Amino acid sequence: MIRDDEQIAEVKERFGWKAFVTSATQAQLSLSQAVLTYRDEYRVERIFNRLKNRLNIAPIFVKRNEQITGLTYLLTLGVRILTLLEFVVRRSLHQEAAQLPILHLENHQKTTDKPTAERLLKAFSNLSLTIIKNRAGEIRRHLTPLSDLQLEILTRLDIDKSLYLNLEIIT
Repeated sequence: MIRDDEQIAEVKERFGWKAFVTSATQAQLSLSQAVLTYRDEYRVERIFNRLKNRLNIAPIFVKRNEQITGLTYLLTLGVRILTLLEFVVRRSLHQEAAQLPILHLENHQKTTDKPTAERLLKAFSNLSLTIIKNRAGEIRRHLTPLSDLQLEILTRLDIDKSLYLNLEIIT
């Protein structure tokens, strides 16, 4: 086999470049806007990444096709909820040109306007509800107070904090 230096040079010239195709005119969408739009697009691969890596899907034994179908529906519903959670918070942050702090464990000073659903949920991981029933039959409940960050996330999701606080009310 003979080495084709010209073909190698052509490949090197194109290496790292992507082709973008759109029906929008240059007046409607500049090159930089097209690239940014492409980078922000929803990607189907992300769903499968979440299913495999973040929701820790592992092989399971099922006997019937209905079980596989049901599990698939359940898991894709979970991914849709995560996607909706992200979308609503990101839209709220974008509308106000705001950012959320303290979502990066490696750097608490860092802020973001594109938090992932996983990091948003992780912000609530320290909450607990303690229920104590004494010998007299009285029930006491205690909820971990919400932090400022947790309150802000609930506000951006348009969820009233009373939904959380009602967990402490004796029924």
